[in-house]
Amino acid sequence: MVTEVRPPARDDTNAPVRIGALAPLSRPGWDEAGRHLLAGMELAVHEVNDTGGIAGRPLELAVRDTAADPDRAVAAVDELARLGVAALAGEYHSVVARAAATRADARGLPFLCSSAVLDALTDRPTRWVARLPPVQSRGWRIYADFLLAAGHRRVAVVAAPSLYWETGVRILRNHLAPRGGTVVALDAREPDPASVCDALVEQDATVLLVLVGHPEPAVPIVRSVRRDPRLTGVLIGAPAGQPEFGTWAASLGADGAAVPFLRYLPEELGPLGARVGTALRERLAGAPSFVAFEGYDTVAVLADVLRSHGVDRSRTAESWAGVSVDGTRGRIRFSRAEDTGVWQWAGAPVQVVDRDPADPGRFRVLHTG
Repeated sequence: MVTEVRPPARDDTNAPVRIGALAPLSRPGWDEAGRHLLAGMELAVHEVNDTGGIAGRPLELAVRDTAADPDRAVAAVDELARLGVAALAGEYHSVVARAAATRADARGLPFLCSSAVLDALTDRPTRWVARLPPVQSRGWRIYADFLLAAGHRRVAVVAAPSLYWETGVRILRNHLAPRGGTVVALDAREPDPASVCDALVEQDATVLLVLVGHPEPAVPIVRSVRRDPRLTGVLIGAPAGQPEFGTWAASLGADGAAVPFLRYLPEELGPLGARVGTALRERLAGAPSFVAFEGYDTVAVLADVLRSHGVDRSRTAESWAGVSVDGTRGRIRFSRAEDTGVWQWAGAPVQVVDRDPADPGRFRVLHTG
Protein backbone atom coordinates (compact mmCIF):
# COMPACT_ATOMS: atom_id res chain seq x y z
CA MET A 1 0.00 0.00 0.00
CA VAL A 2 1.35 3.37 -1.02
CA THR A 3 0.55 6.27 1.23
CA GLU A 4 0.25 9.60 -0.54
CA VAL A 5 2.51 12.21 0.99
CA ARG A 6 0.83 15.59 0.92
CA PRO A 7 2.81 18.82 1.07
CA PRO A 8 2.40 20.78 4.27
CA ALA A 9 -0.35 23.38 4.28
CA ARG A 10 0.94 26.70 3.00
CA ASP A 11 1.57 29.35 5.61
CA ASP A 12 0.54 32.67 4.09
CA THR A 13 1.66 34.73 7.08
CA ASN A 14 4.65 36.14 5.21
CA ALA A 15 3.46 35.54 1.64
CA PRO A 16 3.45 38.61 -0.63
CA VAL A 17 0.30 40.66 -0.97
CA ARG A 18 -0.32 40.94 -4.69
CA ILE A 19 -2.07 43.68 -6.65
CA GLY A 20 -3.04 43.00 -10.24
CA ALA A 21 -1.78 45.81 -12.50
CA LEU A 22 -3.28 46.46 -15.94
CA ALA A 23 -1.45 48.70 -18.42
CA PRO A 24 -1.02 49.05 -22.21
CA LEU A 25 2.60 47.99 -22.63
CA SER A 26 2.57 47.07 -26.32
CA ARG A 27 1.00 48.37 -29.54
CA PRO A 28 -1.64 49.13 -30.56
CA GLY A 29 -1.92 50.37 -26.98
CA TRP A 30 -0.36 53.65 -26.00
CA ASP A 31 2.70 51.89 -24.63
CA GLU A 32 4.47 55.06 -23.50
CA ALA A 33 1.52 55.89 -21.24
CA GLY A 34 1.57 52.30 -20.00
CA ARG A 35 5.27 52.54 -19.11
CA HIS A 36 4.69 55.75 -17.17
CA LEU A 37 1.72 54.26 -15.35
CA LEU A 38 3.72 51.18 -14.39
CA ALA A 39 6.75 53.26 -13.34
CA GLY A 40 4.57 55.14 -10.88
CA MET A 41 3.08 51.96 -9.46
CA GLU A 42 6.47 50.29 -9.14
CA LEU A 43 7.96 53.27 -7.32
CA ALA A 44 5.09 53.27 -4.83
CA VAL A 45 5.45 49.51 -4.26
CA HIS A 46 9.17 49.99 -3.58
CA GLU A 47 8.44 52.69 -1.01
CA VAL A 48 5.67 50.66 0.65
CA ASN A 49 8.05 47.74 1.09
CA ASP A 50 10.77 50.03 2.44
CA THR A 51 8.36 51.05 5.19
CA GLY A 52 7.25 47.60 6.31
CA GLY A 53 5.05 46.38 3.48
CA ILE A 54 1.51 45.34 4.33
CA ALA A 55 1.60 44.31 8.00
CA GLY A 56 5.10 42.93 7.43
CA ARG A 57 4.25 41.21 4.15
CA PRO A 58 5.87 42.45 0.93
CA LEU A 59 3.68 44.09 -1.68
CA GLU A 60 3.99 42.83 -5.26
CA LEU A 61 2.51 43.74 -8.63
CA ALA A 62 1.19 41.07 -10.96
CA VAL A 63 1.47 43.00 -14.24
CA ARG A 64 -0.62 42.22 -17.32
CA ASP A 65 -0.31 43.97 -20.69
CA THR A 66 -3.73 44.92 -22.10
CA ALA A 67 -2.37 46.26 -25.42
CA ALA A 68 -5.54 48.44 -25.56
CA ASP A 69 -7.64 45.30 -26.10
CA PRO A 70 -10.83 45.05 -23.99
CA ASP A 71 -11.06 41.26 -24.44
CA ARG A 72 -7.46 40.86 -23.32
CA ALA A 73 -8.20 42.97 -20.26
CA VAL A 74 -11.22 40.82 -19.35
CA ALA A 75 -9.11 37.68 -19.63
CA ALA A 76 -6.46 39.29 -17.42
CA VAL A 77 -9.05 40.16 -14.76
CA ASP A 78 -10.23 36.54 -14.72
CA GLU A 79 -6.68 35.24 -14.44
CA LEU A 80 -5.72 37.67 -11.68
CA ALA A 81 -8.88 36.89 -9.73
CA ARG A 82 -7.98 33.18 -9.83
CA LEU A 83 -4.44 33.99 -8.71
CA GLY A 84 -5.85 35.54 -5.57
CA VAL A 85 -4.77 39.17 -5.96
CA ALA A 86 -6.08 41.43 -3.22
CA ALA A 87 -7.12 44.16 -5.66
CA LEU A 88 -6.83 45.34 -9.24
CA ALA A 89 -5.22 48.62 -10.36
CA GLY A 90 -4.31 50.61 -13.41
CA GLU A 91 -5.27 50.96 -17.06
CA TYR A 92 -5.01 54.02 -19.26
CA HIS A 93 -7.43 53.45 -22.15
CA SER A 94 -11.01 54.24 -21.18
CA VAL A 95 -12.76 51.57 -23.23
CA VAL A 96 -10.36 48.93 -21.88
CA ALA A 97 -10.81 50.15 -18.31
CA ARG A 98 -14.58 49.96 -18.74
CA ALA A 99 -14.32 46.31 -19.77
CA ALA A 100 -12.00 45.57 -16.84
CA ALA A 101 -14.22 47.40 -14.36
CA THR A 102 -17.33 45.55 -15.53
CA ARG A 103 -15.53 42.21 -15.15
CA ALA A 104 -14.07 43.15 -11.76
CA ASP A 105 -17.56 44.02 -10.56
CA ALA A 106 -18.85 40.65 -11.72
CA ARG A 107 -15.96 38.81 -10.04
CA GLY A 108 -16.14 40.73 -6.76
CA LEU A 109 -12.61 42.08 -7.20
CA PRO A 110 -11.81 45.62 -5.96
CA PHE A 111 -10.54 47.79 -8.81
CA LEU A 112 -8.95 51.22 -8.41
CA CYS A 113 -8.87 52.78 -11.88
CA SER A 114 -5.74 54.89 -12.31
CA SER A 115 -6.12 56.87 -15.49
CA ALA A 116 -9.30 56.24 -17.51
CA VAL A 117 -11.96 58.94 -17.58
CA LEU A 118 -15.02 57.60 -19.45
CA ASP A 119 -17.96 58.58 -17.23
CA ALA A 120 -19.84 55.28 -17.46
CA LEU A 121 -17.07 53.01 -16.20
CA THR A 122 -19.54 50.22 -15.37
CA ASP A 123 -22.99 49.25 -16.62
CA ARG A 124 -24.49 49.47 -13.14
CA PRO A 125 -23.66 51.04 -9.77
CA THR A 126 -21.00 49.00 -8.01
CA ARG A 127 -19.22 49.01 -4.66
CA TRP A 128 -16.16 47.30 -6.13
CA VAL A 129 -14.79 50.10 -8.33
CA ALA A 130 -13.18 53.43 -7.46
CA ARG A 131 -11.43 55.92 -9.71
CA LEU A 132 -8.70 58.57 -9.40
CA PRO A 133 -8.88 60.73 -12.57
CA PRO A 134 -11.71 63.23 -13.16
CA VAL A 135 -14.59 62.01 -15.28
CA GLN A 136 -14.49 62.88 -18.97
CA SER A 137 -17.53 65.16 -18.77
CA ARG A 138 -15.78 67.36 -16.20
CA GLY A 139 -12.43 67.55 -17.97
CA TRP A 140 -13.80 68.11 -21.45
CA ARG A 141 -16.22 70.82 -20.26
CA ILE A 142 -13.23 72.61 -18.75
CA TYR A 143 -11.49 72.27 -22.11
CA ALA A 144 -14.56 73.73 -23.85
CA ASP A 145 -14.51 76.67 -21.42
CA PHE A 146 -10.88 77.26 -22.36
CA LEU A 147 -11.81 77.41 -26.06
CA LEU A 148 -14.64 79.85 -25.38
CA ALA A 149 -12.45 82.09 -23.23
CA ALA A 150 -9.91 82.19 -26.07
CA GLY A 151 -12.64 83.41 -28.44
CA HIS A 152 -13.21 80.19 -30.39
CA ARG A 153 -16.78 79.43 -31.46
CA ARG A 154 -16.27 77.32 -34.60
CA VAL A 155 -14.67 74.01 -33.67
CA ALA A 156 -13.90 71.16 -36.07
CA VAL A 157 -13.01 67.66 -34.90
CA VAL A 158 -11.43 64.75 -36.69
CA ALA A 159 -12.25 61.70 -34.59
CA ALA A 160 -11.58 58.01 -35.01
CA PRO A 161 -14.47 55.60 -34.35
CA SER A 162 -14.44 54.98 -30.59
CA LEU A 163 -16.86 55.28 -27.69
CA TYR A 164 -14.33 57.52 -25.94
CA TRP A 165 -13.93 59.92 -28.86
CA GLU A 166 -17.66 59.94 -29.63
CA THR A 167 -18.46 60.74 -26.01
CA GLY A 168 -15.92 63.56 -26.01
CA VAL A 169 -17.44 65.14 -29.12
CA ARG A 170 -20.92 64.96 -27.55
CA ILE A 171 -19.68 66.62 -24.33
CA LEU A 172 -18.08 69.44 -26.32
CA ARG A 173 -21.11 69.97 -28.52
CA ASN A 174 -23.55 70.02 -25.58
CA HIS A 175 -21.39 72.48 -23.64
CA LEU A 176 -20.56 74.82 -26.52
CA ALA A 177 -23.98 75.04 -28.20
CA PRO A 178 -25.78 77.05 -25.45
CA ARG A 179 -22.84 79.45 -25.44
CA GLY A 180 -22.88 80.16 -29.15
CA GLY A 181 -20.34 77.56 -30.19
CA THR A 182 -20.60 74.85 -32.83
CA VAL A 183 -18.79 71.56 -33.33
CA VAL A 184 -18.35 70.22 -36.86
CA ALA A 185 -17.29 66.59 -37.22
CA LEU A 186 -15.03 65.98 -40.20
CA ASP A 187 -15.11 62.64 -41.98
CA ALA A 188 -12.46 60.51 -40.24
CA ARG A 189 -13.06 57.13 -41.85
CA GLU A 190 -9.96 57.80 -43.93
CA PRO A 191 -8.57 61.06 -42.54
CA ASP A 192 -6.38 62.14 -45.42
CA PRO A 193 -4.39 65.20 -44.23
CA ALA A 194 -5.05 67.18 -47.40
CA SER A 195 -8.81 66.60 -47.18
CA VAL A 196 -8.77 67.63 -43.51
CA CYS A 197 -7.13 70.91 -44.47
CA ASP A 198 -9.66 71.53 -47.26
CA ALA A 199 -12.55 70.82 -44.88
CA LEU A 200 -11.19 73.26 -42.31
CA VAL A 201 -11.14 75.99 -44.93
CA GLU A 202 -14.65 75.13 -46.13
CA GLN A 203 -16.06 75.09 -42.58
CA ASP A 204 -14.30 78.33 -41.60
CA ALA A 205 -13.21 76.63 -38.37
CA THR A 206 -10.79 78.33 -36.00
CA VAL A 207 -9.97 75.14 -34.08
CA LEU A 208 -9.15 71.58 -35.11
CA LEU A 209 -9.32 68.97 -32.37
CA VAL A 210 -7.29 65.86 -33.18
CA LEU A 211 -9.14 62.89 -31.69
CA VAL A 212 -7.20 60.13 -33.40
CA GLY A 213 -4.32 57.78 -32.67
CA HIS A 214 -0.69 58.74 -32.40
CA PRO A 215 1.55 58.65 -34.34
CA GLU A 216 -0.81 57.71 -37.16
CA PRO A 217 -2.83 59.54 -38.32
CA ALA A 218 -2.27 62.38 -35.82
CA VAL A 219 1.27 63.31 -36.87
CA PRO A 220 0.64 63.78 -40.63
CA ILE A 221 -2.59 65.71 -39.91
CA VAL A 222 -0.84 68.13 -37.56
CA ARG A 223 2.05 68.61 -39.97
CA SER A 224 -0.27 69.32 -42.87
CA VAL A 225 -2.33 71.88 -40.99
CA ARG A 226 0.81 73.63 -39.73
CA ARG A 227 2.19 73.89 -43.27
CA ASP A 228 -1.02 75.03 -44.98
CA PRO A 229 -0.85 78.83 -45.52
CA ARG A 230 -4.65 78.99 -45.52
CA LEU A 231 -4.72 77.76 -41.88
CA THR A 232 -2.10 79.90 -40.15
CA GLY A 233 -4.63 81.11 -37.57
CA VAL A 234 -6.14 77.71 -36.77
CA LEU A 235 -5.56 76.35 -33.27
CA ILE A 236 -4.82 72.62 -33.09
CA GLY A 237 -5.97 70.90 -29.90
CA ALA A 238 -5.67 67.41 -28.44
CA PRO A 239 -7.78 67.22 -25.27
CA ALA A 240 -6.98 63.54 -24.68
CA GLY A 241 -3.37 64.42 -23.82
CA GLN A 242 -1.22 63.14 -26.68
CA PRO A 243 1.26 66.08 -26.41
CA GLU A 244 2.03 65.18 -22.80
CA PHE A 245 4.38 62.41 -23.89
CA GLY A 246 7.88 62.59 -25.28
CA THR A 247 7.03 60.69 -28.45
CA TRP A 248 4.75 63.55 -29.52
CA ALA A 249 7.57 66.06 -29.25
CA ALA A 250 10.01 63.66 -30.89
CA SER A 251 7.64 63.06 -33.82
CA LEU A 252 6.56 66.65 -34.42
CA GLY A 253 9.23 68.94 -32.99
CA ALA A 254 8.14 72.56 -33.17
CA ASP A 255 4.94 71.54 -35.01
CA GLY A 256 3.80 69.76 -31.84
CA ALA A 257 4.02 72.90 -29.66
CA ALA A 258 1.03 75.15 -28.89
CA VAL A 259 -1.38 72.17 -28.98
CA PRO A 260 -3.52 72.47 -25.81
CA PHE A 261 -4.40 69.28 -23.96
CA LEU A 262 -5.82 68.15 -20.62
CA ARG A 263 -3.42 67.30 -17.82
CA TYR A 264 -4.32 66.17 -14.31
CA LEU A 265 -1.71 67.94 -12.19
CA PRO A 266 -1.93 70.89 -9.78
CA GLU A 267 -0.30 74.17 -10.70
CA GLU A 268 2.40 73.43 -8.15
CA LEU A 269 3.37 70.08 -6.63
CA GLY A 270 3.67 69.83 -2.87
CA PRO A 271 6.64 68.24 -1.06
CA LEU A 272 5.45 64.67 -1.69
CA GLY A 273 4.73 65.33 -5.35
CA ALA A 274 8.08 67.04 -5.85
CA ARG A 275 9.97 64.15 -4.22
CA VAL A 276 8.07 61.54 -6.22
CA GLY A 277 8.57 63.56 -9.40
CA THR A 278 12.33 63.51 -8.90
CA ALA A 279 12.32 59.74 -8.31
CA LEU A 280 10.12 59.15 -11.36
CA ARG A 281 12.40 61.23 -13.54
CA GLU A 282 15.29 58.95 -12.59
CA ARG A 283 13.26 55.81 -13.30
CA LEU A 284 12.00 57.06 -16.64
CA ALA A 285 15.19 58.86 -17.68
CA GLY A 286 13.00 61.82 -18.55
CA ALA A 287 10.16 64.00 -17.38
CA PRO A 288 7.30 62.02 -15.78
CA SER A 289 3.83 62.54 -17.21
CA PHE A 290 0.74 63.02 -15.07
CA VAL A 291 0.02 59.34 -15.75
CA ALA A 292 3.10 58.33 -13.74
CA PHE A 293 1.78 60.32 -10.77
CA GLU A 294 -1.59 58.59 -11.18
CA GLY A 295 0.16 55.22 -10.99
CA TYR A 296 1.97 56.19 -7.80
CA ASP A 297 -1.21 57.49 -6.17
CA THR A 298 -3.08 54.30 -7.08
CA VAL A 299 -0.71 52.08 -5.12
CA ALA A 300 -0.48 54.62 -2.27
CA VAL A 301 -4.26 54.44 -1.83
CA LEU A 302 -4.46 50.65 -2.07
CA ALA A 303 -1.55 50.20 0.34
CA ASP A 304 -3.29 52.44 2.87
CA VAL A 305 -6.51 50.46 2.52
CA LEU A 306 -4.76 47.09 2.80
CA ARG A 307 -2.77 48.17 5.84
CA SER A 308 -5.88 49.51 7.56
CA HIS A 309 -8.45 46.87 6.64
CA GLY A 310 -6.50 43.75 5.69
CA VAL A 311 -6.46 41.92 2.38
CA ASP A 312 -10.05 40.66 2.34
CA ARG A 313 -11.63 41.83 -0.92
CA SER A 314 -15.03 42.65 0.59
CA ARG A 315 -13.48 44.80 3.30
CA THR A 316 -11.49 46.68 0.66
CA ALA A 317 -14.65 47.39 -1.32
CA GLU A 318 -16.35 48.64 1.84
CA SER A 319 -13.47 50.98 2.68
CA TRP A 320 -13.60 53.45 -0.23
CA ALA A 321 -15.76 55.90 1.73
CA GLY A 322 -13.15 56.12 4.50
CA VAL A 323 -10.09 56.73 2.31
CA SER A 324 -8.08 59.84 3.15
CA VAL A 325 -4.60 59.60 1.67
CA ASP A 326 -1.96 62.23 0.99
CA GLY A 327 -1.35 61.76 -2.75
CA THR A 328 1.19 63.42 -5.01
CA ARG A 329 -1.49 65.77 -6.37
CA GLY A 330 -3.53 66.44 -3.23
CA ARG A 331 -5.51 64.73 -0.50
CA ILE A 332 -7.42 61.80 -2.00
CA ARG A 333 -10.93 61.06 -0.76
CA PHE A 334 -13.70 59.23 -2.55
CA SER A 335 -17.37 60.10 -2.79
CA ARG A 336 -20.21 58.22 -4.38
CA ALA A 337 -20.82 59.43 -7.93
CA GLU A 338 -24.40 58.53 -8.74
CA ASP A 339 -24.10 59.45 -12.40
CA THR A 340 -21.13 57.13 -12.94
CA GLY A 341 -21.89 54.32 -10.49
CA VAL A 342 -18.39 54.17 -8.97
CA TRP A 343 -16.49 55.77 -6.11
CA GLN A 344 -14.82 58.91 -7.42
CA TRP A 345 -12.03 61.26 -6.34
CA ALA A 346 -13.86 64.52 -6.98
CA GLY A 347 -10.86 66.69 -6.16
CA ALA A 348 -8.53 65.63 -8.95
CA PRO A 349 -6.86 68.73 -10.45
CA VAL A 350 -7.50 69.63 -14.09
CA GLN A 351 -5.36 71.86 -16.30
CA VAL A 352 -5.33 72.85 -19.95
CA VAL A 353 -1.64 72.87 -20.93
CA ASP A 354 0.48 73.12 -24.06
CA ARG A 355 4.14 72.91 -25.03
CA ASP A 356 5.82 76.29 -25.23
CA PRO A 357 6.69 77.13 -28.89
CA ALA A 358 9.85 78.86 -27.63
CA ASP A 359 10.89 75.73 -25.75
CA PRO A 360 8.84 72.60 -26.62
CA GLY A 361 10.30 70.80 -23.61
CA ARG A 362 8.52 73.24 -21.29
CA PHE A 363 4.79 73.20 -20.55
CA ARG A 364 2.57 76.28 -20.20
CA VAL A 365 -0.57 76.22 -18.05
CA LEU A 366 -3.29 77.97 -20.05
CA HIS A 367 -6.41 77.28 -17.99
CA THR A 368 -7.41 75.49 -14.77
CA GLY A 369 -10.71 74.11 -13.60
